[in-house]
Amino acid sequence: MTQLFFTAIAQVLIIGLVVGAGLPALFALGVRSMAYGAGGDAETGHQVGHPAGRVAGVLIFAVVLAAIALGIAIIVSSGFGYKVSFEHIVPTFIEK
Repeated sequence: MTQLFFTAIAQVLIIGLVVGAGLPALFALGVRSMAYGAGGDAETGHQVGHPAGRVAGVLIFAVVLAAIALGIAIIVSSGFGYKVSFEHIVPTFIEK
């Protein structure tokens, strides 16, 4: 019983760190990448932008948006009597 309790606490802690701190940190990294891509005196000391920064920023924002969309899909699917399955890596909706 105690082992199950500590396993549950560990799972909640890990998910809380990933979603509660990981996604905002990833978003902040995306904002920083976009600032690097825009260039400017405050960032690099010259006015030339860096295309790699913009590409990295867009990719990071896409990952954050995908995580948010997946979370919303899991919540909404449970309301309609479905669950999200990750059997084939791609999330699919299956009936409960």
